[in-house]
Amino acid sequence: MTALDGLRVLELTQVMAGPFCGQVLADMGADVIKVEPLEGDSTRRSLGFRMRGEDTAAFLAVNRNKRSLALDLKDERHRAAFHRLVRDADVVLENHRPGVAARLGADWETLRALNPRLVHASVSGFGQTGPYAMRPGYDLIAQGLSGVMSVTGEPGGDPVKCGIPIGDLAAGLFCAVGILSALRARERTGRGQQVDTSLFEGALALSIWETAELWATGRVPEPLGSAHRLTAPYQALRTRDGHITVGGNTPRLWDRLCQAVGRPSLVDDPRFASNDARMAHRPELVAELESALSARGTGEWVEVLTEAGVPRADPRLPPGVRGPAHARA
Repeated sequence: MTALDGLRVLELTQVMAGPFCGQVLADMGADVIKVEPLEGDSTRRSLGFRMRGEDTAAFLAVNRNKRSLALDLKDERHRAAFHRLVRDADVVLENHRPGVAARLGADWETLRALNPRLVHASVSGFGQTGPYAMRPGYDLIAQGLSGVMSVTGEPGGDPVKCGIPIGDLAAGLFCAVGILSALRARERTGRGQQVDTSLFEGALALSIWETAELWATGRVPEPLGSAHRLTAPYQALRTRDGHITVGGNTPRLWDRLCQAVGRPSLVDDPRFASNDARMAHRPELVAELESALSARGTGEWVEVLTEAGVPRADPRLPPGVRGPAHARA
């Protein structure tokens, strides 16, 4: 028996944020019924990476463990069929632009009249209310407006989007958390709730260290490449034939790292004696470490640092490995 066994979710979503939220619930055992337009979810055909069947890999990546139903909610008969499903559902999840769900008879006010226990969840670019609510929203736009792009990339470089669509994915995850919270409240009150999340707020909510720096120092955070905003060394460093990511940011790990790379004198160097000192002298710190690491290749250093108990990984994609989960363990 899975955690959400017996929970019925009607999902009126397309592309990523909404489908990802539904998939999270489905993976935990909810019965998720994907209600698609008659032509199907647009990502079944429109995005790349065609699989052997008709659907794209992009569609399959966020729609596993679901059932599907095709309805035209502009048609009164189809809308009536959807409303019959709503009466026995626990959750309705939608990601239309604000106002569209109401025109389709799938909005909170309409559906809670049919089922007062229903949890209604919406994912949009900028939320259901406010001056930006009616603006079209994509992950790229959310990353730019939330400030994510302003702290991504190398210092002095062009704006860089985070490689993973964190606005979409964060909105989906926060929406799932909101749904589960509303279901928990329903156990006590017997009433459903309305949940509202957005790509913009999802991306902004993940800017934890950046807001910490802003409020503590008054400085606007800037891009740091792979380096950490609050601690060092914690970044990718050059080796003889590539790079290695290293976490030597606690006193014990810093000592182990210095011993492992053959530079024990760095431990007592006043420039690097504390985390604050290492942060203040990060360019010199990187130069010293990369000078030592240039003696061997990445593969060798992975073995050396593993033996020394220093967190490390090869950030390259090893030959023959497919997919993003490729850090050498």
